[in-house]
Amino acid sequence: MKLTQSVLPAVKKIKEFESLLESDTDYIILLESRLGLLRKLVKVGQKAGKKIFVHVDLIQGLKADDYGMEYIGQEVKPDGVISTRAHVIQQAKKYNLLSVQRLFLIDSQAIEHNVKIIQRTAPDFVEVLPGILPGMIQEIRGHIGIPVIAGGLIRTEEEVESALASGAAAVSTSRAELWRLNNKDT
Repeated sequence: MKLTQSVLPAVKKIKEFESLLESDTDYIILLESRLGLLRKLVKVGQKAGKKIFVHVDLIQGLKADDYGMEYIGQEVKPDGVISTRAHVIQQAKKYNLLSVQRLFLIDSQAIEHNVKIIQRTAPDFVEVLPGILPGMIQEIRGHIGIPVIAGGLIRTEEEVESALASGAAAVSTSRAELWRLNNKDT
C-alpha cells in the first residue's frame, strides 16, 4: 500500500481530531484515547472520509492481547493499528487491518532483534523512532523492504523534509503546525 500524503497527523486531543475532520488529510492517527470513546471516534473519522489508525498500545483500558484485538477488529474496525508488539501486528492481519509496527532505535542489538521480528511479522509499514536520523531510516528501509514512516522528535519542517529525502514513505507527528505540510502523492 502506498500512502497518499507525506505527513500523518497523530492526535492526542479531541479538539485536534475534530479540526482534522474538516481538513484535507486522508489519515488520522489516534495516539491516545479511552476505550469507551474509541469506537465513536473511529466511526466519526471514517464517516468524514478519513482512514483512522489506532495506536493500540496507548488506548486506556485496552489490553493488547487476543481479546483486545478481537474487540478492535470486530467492534472498533479502524483502518489500521500501530503497535510495538509483534502479536498485535499478527492479529491485525486476522481482522484485515493495516499494520504499522513501531521500531525504537535504541542500539544496534535492539535494531537487529527488531528487524528479525519485522521480517517474520511482515507489517504493512514500519514506524522508526526517533525519525530524525536520516541515515538510520535508509538503513532500516534497506534491511526490511517495507515502507518506513519516520516518527518521534520531528519538530521542524526541515526535519520532515530530511526524513522524506532519506526514503521515509511519510512522517507521523503530533505537532499540528507540521500537519499543513501534508503533500499528497509524494
